[in-house]
Amino acid sequence: MSSRRTTAIAGSLVATSFSAVMILSFTASADDQGPGSSKGGKVMDEAPAGVKLTTELPEKISVDNSAQTTDITATVKNEGTKDSGKIQLLVVGFDGLTVKDVEGCSAIEKSGLPEGSNSGFACPVDNLAAGESKSYAVDATYDLSKTGKICLPVQTGDGKKTYWQQGPVPFGTTNPSPDAPATPLLLGTDNTPVAPGADELPKTGLARDVLPLGAAGAALITVGAAGLWWSRLRRPRRPQEG
Repeated sequence: MSSRRTTAIAGSLVATSFSAVMILSFTASADDQGPGSSKGGKVMDEAPAGVKLTTELPEKISVDNSAQTTDITATVKNEGTKDSGKIQLLVVGFDGLTVKDVEGCSAIEKSGLPEGSNSGFACPVDNLAAGESKSYAVDATYDLSKTGKICLPVQTGDGKKTYWQQGPVPFGTTNPSPDAPATPLLLGTDNTPVAPGADELPKTGLARDVLPLGAAGAALITVGAAGLWWSRLRRPRRPQEG
């Protein structure tokens, strides 16, 4: 076998192997949201003894650049030693991130959304046993010309207390790729919009906004619908840490 032919065959094998690696890598990353994270979460009202409720969001999501759609997994966990009793998880969108549907949950009426939000769903949980978790598939859109945030409060079933609240926490990228089929976004990252004038948009840091969903809030959930009264958004007194 001549050296020229050997070189050609070797080159072909390398190219084939490289293509296979690229396809496998893309397939693996397309549905991989990475590990869950409670970044941007905080305890609000004190939970009953033995109950420790938290939430998790994926560390990364991918937005389809043509359809501007994305999938997010929202998880509520009981890391305590006792059952939670009746609770509810809320999934709320802000700015460029709009929540379109949450499997098994009811849409919150527009009049019941907190100030600044554009969409929300209420997910009733009859009981979350100690050490257990429950995940919800969230369908959303993300306008990449804007910043975008999501918030996961965990309340009592009647909405009078909020045990835990994650966010409003941003998903974003500092390296937009409008020509790519999809844009990866990272949890806890301020989005740098693709559109001109992006510098004029407000930043959406982790600790900047807090939804006061405590004793002043109340929720009424019925089959197929949700009504919610929330107090106004307020800014914390401490400046955002860098």
